[in-house]
Amino acid sequence: MSRKKEGLTDEKMRKIAAGATVAGVLLVLFLVIILIIQFVQIGVSNSRSKQLDEAIARYEQMIAEGKEDIDFYENGLGLYYLALKQGWITPSN
Repeated sequence: MSRKKEGLTDEKMRKIAAGATVAGVLLVLFLVIILIIQFVQIGVSNSRSKQLDEAIARYEQMIAEGKEDIDFYENGLGLYYLALKQGWITPSN
């Protein structure tokens, strides 16, 4: 019985090269898909951050305006104005 020496033949080399090429292409495709998903997530995150910054600025403005109103209504003139607005009358009327 003669045994063939098993070595790398041309056919085996081609199969190995084809398999490595397919694996490499799939790896690159997978990495590109992950990269695209990450870019989309970054864009969504930046958009949400911008919306939150605008909301914070709006609420800070409302707080500042509210402090002015509180100061006005805490003094006697503001309370007098509210009383007149509610229909109260002064003794001089």
